[in-house]
Amino acid sequence: MSVETEPTAAEEASIEGLAGELGELIARSGEYAAYEEAQERVKESEHAQDKIDEFESLRQEFMLARQTGDATQEDLQRLQAAQQELHEIPVMAEYLEAQAKLDAKLEAVNEAISEPLSVDFGEQAGGCCQD
Repeated sequence: MSVETEPTAAEEASIEGLAGELGELIARSGEYAAYEEAQERVKESEHAQDKIDEFESLRQEFMLARQTGDATQEDLQRLQAAQQELHEIPVMAEYLEAQAKLDAKLEAVNEAISEPLSVDFGEQAGGCCQD
């Protein structure tokens, strides 16, 4: 039979220290390094930046049209086509793949942290008392 007690001040500090170490380890991980490198290549690609700007402009137009009830299926298809073109740019495809791998790593970390808890750590950080 275990008796749970409140953590001591030293244990509380240890939790924060371990969290900092975890952040540093994630920042040094291969997944994070690949993500940062891919992100930098996207930033340096004039073609990718032009397509991002084009997509964002279409997305904003679509969102405004949707809010006013003027969005059409054709508008949505144009937006989806622009997104597909953007995702087909090699540096963007590499970025999206690196992002997916980093997301998977962070989800695995979240699961490891959440396992001994009665809550999903990542979800709990976003709000209170939702089912």
